[in-house]
Amino acid sequence: MAEALDAKTPSGPLEAKWDKRRFELKLVNPANKRKFEIIVVGTGLAGASAAASLAELGYGVRVFCFQDSPRRAHSIAAQGGINAAKNYQNDGDSVWRLFYDTVKGGDFRSREANVYRLAQISSGIIDQCAAQGVPFAREYGGHLANRSFGGAQVSRTFYAQGQTGQQLLLGAYQALCRQIALGRVEMRPRAEMLDLVTVNGHAKGIVVRDLVTGKIVSYSADAVVLATGGYANVFYLSTNAKGCNVTAIYRAYKKGAFFANPCFTQIHPTCIPVTGEYQSKLTLMSESLRNDGRVWVPRVKGDKRSPHEIPEAERDYFLERKYPSFGNLAPRDIASRSAKEVCEEGKGVGKSGRGVYLDFAEAIRQVGAEGIRERYGNLFDMYAKITAENPYQTPMRIYPAAHYTMGGLWVDYHLMSNLPGLFVIGEANFSDHGANRLGASALMQGLADGYFILPYTIGDYLASTGKRKPETDHPEFKKAEEEAGGRIRKLLAVKGKRTVDSFHRQLGALMWETCGMSRNEAGLKKALQEIPVLREEFWKNVKVLGEGAQLNQALEHAGRAADFLEFAEILCHDALHRRESCGGHFRQEHQTAEGEALRDDENFCYAAAWEFQGIGRPPVLHQEPLAFEHVKLSQRSYR
Repeated sequence: MAEALDAKTPSGPLEAKWDKRRFELKLVNPANKRKFEIIVVGTGLAGASAAASLAELGYGVRVFCFQDSPRRAHSIAAQGGINAAKNYQNDGDSVWRLFYDTVKGGDFRSREANVYRLAQISSGIIDQCAAQGVPFAREYGGHLANRSFGGAQVSRTFYAQGQTGQQLLLGAYQALCRQIALGRVEMRPRAEMLDLVTVNGHAKGIVVRDLVTGKIVSYSADAVVLATGGYANVFYLSTNAKGCNVTAIYRAYKKGAFFANPCFTQIHPTCIPVTGEYQSKLTLMSESLRNDGRVWVPRVKGDKRSPHEIPEAERDYFLERKYPSFGNLAPRDIASRSAKEVCEEGKGVGKSGRGVYLDFAEAIRQVGAEGIRERYGNLFDMYAKITAENPYQTPMRIYPAAHYTMGGLWVDYHLMSNLPGLFVIGEANFSDHGANRLGASALMQGLADGYFILPYTIGDYLASTGKRKPETDHPEFKKAEEEAGGRIRKLLAVKGKRTVDSFHRQLGALMWETCGMSRNEAGLKKALQEIPVLREEFWKNVKVLGEGAQLNQALEHAGRAADFLEFAEILCHDALHRRESCGGHFRQEHQTAEGEALRDDENFCYAAAWEFQGIGRPPVLHQEPLAFEHVKLSQRSYR
């Protein structure tokens, strides 16, 4: 094990740390900003807001995304809302309460200073987005509306019906488009990052493949920003879009960036259940639905009557029973495990028995169908189209599914990785959520990083280093291009008999079984034995149609699946190493008498940051100790 990592957290009172650090940061004067070029990979909320903000400051910015338009980033799929501590409801909210709820919700595995900064910034995010024209829901008098979300007892979530992510992304996208029109941002869609280029230990560029022509090209810069999202598709079936992948951050890991807490993966409790092996992804139903929907199963094992035939006395509202203080708004990890438990007891609903009801009958009686339609109309329409059932008349059926990843590349307080010049923002980093993300906090973090943090901290790096960007004829760029091209040629040369999807599906099933909602030592060791075998077969028997010098989606998927087959081993290695339960990481050997997650603060109160040592070789552990000076470490309880 290497020595402890330094997060570069500022000293002084918690409330003053960010202001103090902003004053201490070195500045780049306006005339000199034009001399620097920055690469941003990813155009979701974090990437689009960062690129627009950096260009507005005067930096030259190149932006890359593999979609055909930056507005097709997966942030568009976020539904329920964005948190902010504005206390519009006058129900006791504050920056401190948002900070506390987030630290507690993450099961005390996040960095206090980062979380408090996020809570401080949250109000400014809403002001920024409202000024951009984001159509947040409003009360009758015109004030912005709020609703509650899991893990909180106050209403602090701002929303635009069930399409908050789309509306926020459109706000960031218009800011980005303004900078493109002014010539300050060069936008490169349909380009996939294949490698990070480091020169003398600093991140100085990337290698990309043009997804239309297949051409491999290098780009250099003074700093590189990764905003490429999470890795939940390692489970194959997840709520993420099919294109979401681990490639950018995994390739950075192979170049020396540390990967922190990869085992902290989140299972979302309200998704439409799996209906067959033909499915390639799952559909999220917003957590906001738990504001008005009540979650239940039949009290009697094996009861297959329709929900209308089951009287109230024969229903088990298990979240309300187990967690009376929070009820249906228990945090995601707890709600997910509870649903899994009742289904394993034989009380699950639907043909597969892997489902629970989310019932709106009581809410409809209180506010009417029109009131529910006003709050969640597009979500109800989506559910009806997918299931051919009317959720206004029949309870929704839901079941947990892989969703968000709290792990990611390790970053310090400045959002810079251990590789100088490589900044990582949004879901691609590990910094703010600990072992479990509270609902409506992903959008908050992405916009905080992009609009309000990175524009300050990246200037300190640029002002501090005398190193300027190299030309792309530098040997490191040529070496990276050759390695990327060689990997593509190797994939195309296998000419085996199995499809890429068959390998990815098999990996996903193994990961869900051994490293999904619950884990144990035997299962994780099984996965660590079987993943290398599956990976070896992939490179001997995968069939990738087409050629490299053309549009070839089969090749794209093959490269991403190959990275998942390597990354999955690190995820399981981290899960085996962390002999405790916390948040989304639930080790069956470590639980309380009531079946809740049991942390081991004496031995595991740290962020685990892993250093690449080679494919198939155990990574080296670096630890960042987590100090809790303002929130007392305690057994998390929502009862």
